[in-house]
Amino acid sequence: MNDSRRASIKRPPTPDAEEEDEDREPTLEEIINIKLIESGEKERLKELLRERLNECGWKDEMKSLCRSFTRKKGRNNVTVDDLVHLITPKGRAAVPDPVKAELLQRIRSFLHSTAL
Repeated sequence: MNDSRRASIKRPPTPDAEEEDEDREPTLEEIINIKLIESGEKERLKELLRERLNECGWKDEMKSLCRSFTRKKGRNNVTVDDLVHLITPKGRAAVPDPVKAELLQRIRSFLHSTAL
């Protein structure tokens, strides 16, 4: 690896199972996530999001931002972490409100149907 490249993002270590309090009740967020995964709805929501972001040009916009940044900095001077830091806030802000609303409605419908 080139010395001019920055190191990867520092991430906290994954906690060991025995370090966690096994008597702890799962949070509502954890319960919802488990239900979404078990039902397959999480994958369906992710696929819907991919489709909608593709349709509205979001993916192309993010790709263009990455390419522009890479050209400006030089191909060999950019890491994936650099791109993640650049794109994450811009990408979140650029998701169209109708896409967010559709996903939120789908999640609400799912929660209502599972009576959580």
